[in-house]
Amino acid sequence: MIHIGTSGYSYDDWVGPFYPEGTDKRSFLDFYARHFTCTEVNYTYYRMPDAPTLEAMSAKTPPDFRFVIKAHGGMTHQRNATQADFDDFIAALSPLREQGKLLCTLAQFPWSFKLNQRNVDYLKHLRLMLPDLPVVIEFRNDTWMRDETFAFLREADFGFCCVDQPRLKGLIPPVTELTSSIAYVRFHGRNAKKWWRHDEAWERYDYLYSREELAEWVPKTAELASASEATCVFFNNHYSAQAVQNAMEFAEMLEDTGIA
Repeated sequence: MIHIGTSGYSYDDWVGPFYPEGTDKRSFLDFYARHFTCTEVNYTYYRMPDAPTLEAMSAKTPPDFRFVIKAHGGMTHQRNATQADFDDFIAALSPLREQGKLLCTLAQFPWSFKLNQRNVDYLKHLRLMLPDLPVVIEFRNDTWMRDETFAFLREADFGFCCVDQPRLKGLIPPVTELTSSIAYVRFHGRNAKKWWRHDEAWERYDYLYSREELAEWVPKTAELASASEATCVFFNNHYSAQAVQNAMEFAEMLEDTGIA
């Protein structure tokens, strides 16, 4: 099963390019779910999720819709989450897990999270805190790109997030690797000029992929899908709904080749 969607869906600048003019924000997810079968929930990075909110979101989607819940910043960036924080996070996911709508949790670490023993130990701690939850790890720093990392992820039953992003020194290259039953790909755009230097966060993700660039990932996605139980493909180039356009294009390309 290949799930294609976007990294988040609640963007005001999508009104017009994607959402019809006048669409109320409370109707965004309902409209989105008519076009895609999955989404990444990103607000959970900024504030801890709660079960009623996720249950209400689930109610706006059909039975075959799936969610990826982004780990809270205290778990990945500040790394100061307490046992109670982890317990609350797990409890909040209960409605999605009970309904079979949870694909996994995405733990995205910052570029400053480099390969060293302290950070490896933290990943071991993360697995202990999320013992039976499917988790995909997204690294941003290329020091992690070695066989030992992939072996560690497999042993810990962590998925590896494959990424497409600017080809800049120090960033993760477009490598495909499967380390758990879940294959995962994120398209961040290739806006190298604005990746490190930008006034607004969205500038980093202001990028529209060409069909030629997307085509590079068709055989890679096919390879991942052939070996995994579920393959997730998310577009994070969200500015002005460019993620929507590319996600739809990529889905069509996979269908044309008979993959999806």
